[in-house]
Amino acid sequence: MRLYLLARHAESTLNVEGRVNGDPSLEVHVTEVGEAEARTLGVQVAHLPIDLCLHTRFSRTRQTGALALADREVPFREEPLLDDIDVGELEGKSIADYRAWKRQHSRHDRFPGGESLDEAALRYAEAFGRLAEDSATRTALVLCHEIPIRYAINAAAGSSSLDGPVHDIGNAAPFIFEADALARAAEQIRRLVS
Repeated sequence: MRLYLLARHAESTLNVEGRVNGDPSLEVHVTEVGEAEARTLGVQVAHLPIDLCLHTRFSRTRQTGALALADREVPFREEPLLDDIDVGELEGKSIADYRAWKRQHSRHDRFPGGESLDEAALRYAEAFGRLAEDSATRTALVLCHEIPIRYAINAAAGSSSLDGPVHDIGNAAPFIFEADALARAAEQIRRLVS
């Protein structure tokens, strides 16, 4: 059985500030609380033979992996398809501003200067599909962001909404998928977006 442990990055400075970030070139680090969360994630996965740590281009995902797997010889690989949503001109704005914009637009609408939720969802489906087909990896720790994990959980369960019933994803909490469930998630995301 091939396993994929999807986890959101540990608490970051922007989580504390309540601001959004969709630009991977900006350095955003985990907080002291986040460091403890990442180490706890390491304890949770300590007895699994992890072959690969996949992370996004965002520094907080790589930092979470480095802390969680500090004493282990695990290769790291960057996966831009799982990057957080490019929010364009909303970069650095408050979560309240981000949510207000979303309420007035559909999933198909692009954030000003960025991408749409549907475009991001299709990226996530592509990443999940590729992972599910990767027979060389037996167990991977996949560190990304709240939205791709939410979409994967809901889609794998066959939900008609990518945003529910599960919505809030805690920091550094692993969600376990086997390859078939991840493939189902990819297919359902594609179905819901088309």
